[in-house]
Amino acid sequence: MTDKPSPAVPGDANADAPRDRGPIRLLLADDHPVVRAGLRAVLETEPGIVVMAEAATAEAAVTRAAEGDIDVVLMDLQFGAGMGGAEATARITARTGAPRVLIVTTYDSDADTLPAIEAGATGYLLKDAHPEELAAAVRTAAAGRTALAPTVADRLMNRLRSPAVALTRRETEVLTLVAQGLSNQAVARRLHLTEGTVKSHLARTYAKLGVDSRTAAVATATDLGLIRR
Repeated sequence: MTDKPSPAVPGDANADAPRDRGPIRLLLADDHPVVRAGLRAVLETEPGIVVMAEAATAEAAVTRAAEGDIDVVLMDLQFGAGMGGAEATARITARTGAPRVLIVTTYDSDADTLPAIEAGATGYLLKDAHPEELAAAVRTAAAGRTALAPTVADRLMNRLRSPAVALTRRETEVLTLVAQGLSNQAVARRLHLTEGTVKSHLARTYAKLGVDSRTAAVATATDLGLIRR
């Protein structure tokens, strides 16, 4: 990450909704107490920012965010067993008047960023972001604008420039499971698809990546940052 905060660009459909003046009220959602403590220590020193609550699970974050006194949720993506951060983001943002969700995670592959952004996340930062960048992203999200880590912004721009090597969300999900060693049949069961549909997704993935085998597809997609290392 650089020392320079990532630029804000026009955000989601709720960006026009004004936020009442006053401190920006945060919910910290992460399953690691040390991470929550670190985020709290950084953000509570910032003027106009107040940490209202913490959540150790995605389910708890969804419940707490619905109480109506949160402006921005800082959401991790991986919570171990149970609901993940992308699903929690979708549930939170589906409600009228929902708080913004700012993803703060260690993962920046397409397999992570795309589901989160599609779920309605207003911003996406990595956990190695500088304190100034984190605080700026919180303020940007609270204002309804998008803040992206530079690596994430670059990846999204590359997808627009080179759509031939951009996998769909489903193709990414399929290839991610293949990379974990699952057979087509096992992937089909996991994603509630037919085995034929899984094969079709893989065929399109091979064509986009210019490969002809599962091993080559996984290796190429990993090198391109399309699936997590």
